[in-house]
Amino acid sequence: MRNEPFGTRLRAAMDTRGPLCVGIDPHAHLLDQWGLPDTPEGLASFTYGVVDALADRVAVFKPQSAFFERFGSAGIAVLEQATIRLRDAGALVIIDAKRGDIGTTMAGYAAAYLAEKGPLACDALTVSPYLGFGSLQPAIDVARESGAGLFVLALTSNPEGPQFQSARTVDGPTVAGAVLDGLRSLNADTDGLGSFGAVVGATINRTDENLDIDGPLLAPGLGAQGGTAAGLAEVFGSAVRNVVPSSSREILAAGPDSAGLRAAADRANDAFRTVLGY
Repeated sequence: MRNEPFGTRLRAAMDTRGPLCVGIDPHAHLLDQWGLPDTPEGLASFTYGVVDALADRVAVFKPQSAFFERFGSAGIAVLEQATIRLRDAGALVIIDAKRGDIGTTMAGYAAAYLAEKGPLACDALTVSPYLGFGSLQPAIDVARESGAGLFVLALTSNPEGPQFQSARTVDGPTVAGAVLDGLRSLNADTDGLGSFGAVVGATINRTDENLDIDGPLLAPGLGAQGGTAAGLAEVFGSAVRNVVPSSSREILAAGPDSAGLRAAADRANDAFRTVLGY
């Protein structure tokens, strides 16, 4: 088992290194911007360039699995190796795969990503609850056993999201509210930051949903997608201290120069420290 639960390790990492989460999103245009080919070799050069520059100074990284999967087994091998290198350097890794299924299939995803000796073992995984919150139970069980965490889609910033997330359940709350309630229950007995978090877009503006779930709130959409450090307090209110602000293109575009990547990450981290109270 990992030495401490994910929420405890996450709080310690953000207290030490700052709250910034760097998204590793190897878009084809970013590879081209770095002067790299859109091949497994280019993917590896890009990914390891980010890892080598930032692994020892940023608290959290969020590789987007799709941009590795598009290269097949060669891309997955890069993701696996990058995850190992990041964790060896003391960073936490959230693999952004948004897995969602039921029963033994969800258990299979959990074994791959959340079990301590899984082939893609990371610190936390993004998952989708839209087969019902109970469909996440196999992943919840493995996360609890191994000290890993989950980030569950709740209030995403894509225009189509509210069609489902703002719909009312048969019991009355919105779908997003039901997801947040489920997470709040999972974190109820936690001393400190819980290990079960929500994905809440940084560009959703103010919401009437209760974001105080006693767990982390992964906030993508910062930087190039329009979200700002200053806007986090408005979106998250009293829960802002638990925000994990994720930025990718704004930082990755500063490469391939290592000094440029470090400077961009430091600027973002300083801005988030001020707003989030670190």
